[in-house]
Amino acid sequence: MPFLHVSRDSLRSPRRVGAAAAALLALALAACGNKDAAPAGGGAPGAGGGGAPAPEVGVVVATPGEVGLVTELPGRLEASRVSQVRARAAGILNKRLFKEGSDVKAGQPLFAIDPAPYEAAMRSAQASVARSEANAAQAKALAERYRPLVEANAVSKQEYANAVASWKAAEADVAAGRAAVTTARINLGYATVTAPISGRIGRALVTEGALVGQGEATPLATIQQIDPLYVNFTQSASEALRLRRAFEAGTLKRSGEGAASVKILLEDGSEYAQPGRLLFTDLSVDETTGQVTLRAEVPNPRGDLLPGLYVRVRMEQAQASNAIAVPQQAVTRTEQGDTVTVVGADGKLSQRSVKITAGQNNRWIVTDGLKEGEQVMVDGFQKLQMLPPGTPVKAVPWKAPGSAPAAPAPAPAAPKQ
Repeated sequence: MPFLHVSRDSLRSPRRVGAAAAALLALALAACGNKDAAPAGGGAPGAGGGGAPAPEVGVVVATPGEVGLVTELPGRLEASRVSQVRARAAGILNKRLFKEGSDVKAGQPLFAIDPAPYEAAMRSAQASVARSEANAAQAKALAERYRPLVEANAVSKQEYANAVASWKAAEADVAAGRAAVTTARINLGYATVTAPISGRIGRALVTEGALVGQGEATPLATIQQIDPLYVNFTQSASEALRLRRAFEAGTLKRSGEGAASVKILLEDGSEYAQPGRLLFTDLSVDETTGQVTLRAEVPNPRGDLLPGLYVRVRMEQAQASNAIAVPQQAVTRTEQGDTVTVVGADGKLSQRSVKITAGQNNRWIVTDGLKEGEQVMVDGFQKLQMLPPGTPVKAVPWKAPGSAPAAPAPAPAAPKQ
């Protein structure tokens, strides 16, 4: 503001005082006018020209395709075959012939029971057979000697009939004795307890010196076949019915040739390397839980999985055609329906009602309501809360948390002088 000098003489005159005050007021108004007009003339140094830039929002491009519908369910592993090793012969256990926790083969000896009583029984049966064979030979010789004599009426027919009957009875004694020998041999074989199946055997349930098989078949050990393993899991009956109706209506199609692929997730969250296959779905529904039981078979060649282990089963039961997968945070779910926000080519936002089929991997599967190439807003909703409705935005590709950031755009080259 320019400096105005007022002398004492001028202040003494009222007319001069009024003129000076008027001059001061004019200068103040001129200074205020210059401040208001400054931005129009290019602005203060360092201030940007034009309006505020459009806010950036993260979007994904709708891309239809074949999307597998994966269901994750809790399950528990079970041995494909389980056999209890029992003592079928009574006696004192002499020796254990296996290492606890090892793999055994079918027919491998596991326990030895004192065989002495059974060996003696077999020798007695063999002796009885020898005596019966001798009696049968004597009876046969007598009957054959009587045959020509009865024709010559040298002996009576009754005597000949008695000789033939004695011969047949002796042969029957021989057959009974041989059966007794077979029984004694079987009992002697039971003295050596063998593995009924191949698998992994647990700990021994008895020790040497124990009396086993007295009155009942004493359990000795348990063998479990763990390659392959079964995994039993349950699914909601309503979900199974919904899938079946979707198959019939053609909305979904079956995954593979009618058999769903199965993957096992361990307790630490890692995925088991060997894929499994679905064996069957139970025909009945549990009345207390409303669940349907399913069973899958999983290879276990190295024995990494153990029976009774709790796992998560990830199963692809169906595939959706022309479906679009969008992040779950892009969808607003209410009782009135599901909606997404679409960014137009002009940067304007619009709400769109969509149809959700299922969810997987933090994404919703959209089967209706979106078109190919549309930009669905995923991130940046907080920026729009303080802006008036209808404010245009700038769409930028959305990056999922944890993914590699996009490479920065190269800086523009400096203009040549």
